[in-house]
Amino acid sequence: MTALAPFGIPFEFVLFATTLLGVALFHHHTLAVALSGLASIVIYKLFFAGFHTGPGLPGLLDHLQHEWVVLSNLFGLLMGFALLARHFEKSHVPVILPKYLPDDWKGAFLMLVMVFVLSSFLDNIAAAMIGGAMAHQLFRAKVHIGYLAAIVAASNAGGSGSVVGDTTTTMMWIDGVAPADVIHAYAAAVVALVVCGIPAAIQQQRYSPILKHAHAHTHLDWGRLGIVAFMLVAAMATNIIINTHYAEHSGDFPWLGAAVWVAVLLTVKVRRHDWEMLPETAMGSLFLLSLVTCASLMPVEKLPLASWETALGLGFVSAVFDNIPLTALALKQGGYDWGVLAYAVGFGGSMLWFGSSAGVALCNQYPEARSVGQWLRHGWHVALAYVLGFAVMMATVGWEPHEPHKAPRPPAAVVAPQ
Repeated sequence: MTALAPFGIPFEFVLFATTLLGVALFHHHTLAVALSGLASIVIYKLFFAGFHTGPGLPGLLDHLQHEWVVLSNLFGLLMGFALLARHFEKSHVPVILPKYLPDDWKGAFLMLVMVFVLSSFLDNIAAAMIGGAMAHQLFRAKVHIGYLAAIVAASNAGGSGSVVGDTTTTMMWIDGVAPADVIHAYAAAVVALVVCGIPAAIQQQRYSPILKHAHAHTHLDWGRLGIVAFMLVAAMATNIIINTHYAEHSGDFPWLGAAVWVAVLLTVKVRRHDWEMLPETAMGSLFLLSLVTCASLMPVEKLPLASWETALGLGFVSAVFDNIPLTALALKQGGYDWGVLAYAVGFGGSMLWFGSSAGVALCNQYPEARSVGQWLRHGWHVALAYVLGFAVMMATVGWEPHEPHKAPRPPAAVVAPQ
């Protein structure tokens, strides 16, 4: 049999789009939908289209051999960073910070700035959840949907220029993109934060004014902050050493994930890790890995060529389809300005509540925000911020596509079955 291509579209993309649509519609069953989609794509490619590395089961095994390091690294980092985020939350920093905020709309805006900064070194999911917890406390549990959208936007903006601040940028880092190649995403992210943050802060102040607490007897837990710093330094140092001195072996083993977990084990006696959160984290990580694996199976040679127009469009697409698989597709295709792409798929996902993992996580805290209509109506400033931030980046930094950061995969020696 030959590969299917309805209306000229490879059938793998049809299956992938159906999977992502299912994730958006059935958000209470996302893991089952993602695994079902992955299974359908694998079965189709086994019997019809073949894999990049060849047809049938041998092609699948060769493909997995190429991908296992990326998937293992991502899993290790997601699990480790979940523990890191919990230590940061329990360090009392999120409780102490609000007492320094002004008691008007500027206080609500500065809280968004805090989320932005937190997301630059914490995962954006953790930053959004910490922001949601602070907002619950600061605004008497009455948080405007427009402000919730801004919290998600701030967390995604803050993570867009840091390889430890967002799952998408962490994926780029694991794949071989240098941390310096994404940092200029902040040229757009800072603008976007201001454009959406100020209207959202005014919305929140009118809806429920800020309520300050002194927390005079609350003290920082320096032991937990030390664990956070040690884990981040371990990951960064390992990445620098491997890519500087042992680049030819960077794809042989999941060095980053292993480094984080070595740091976890070395700090078990400093403070207790919240091991009980790992099963739930593992389920969420498995969901993301399923989508990444689906993306790795797509025939990216059929996608539009990498350009700033394509990157801008991917930002809007990421509002509907999760930005994790979009990033995986872009990495597989190559030829992007990674800072521009990081901003586009990161911040662009904020335009709808299910467009990013941070939005999904925050809406678990605030179920009333799970409405596309309400999110668009009250969070209108997020879409405006995305476009203006992108325009400023193009005017100041421009589009500078990077050279391939890894050797291209050799083509299969055999063709797909007919």
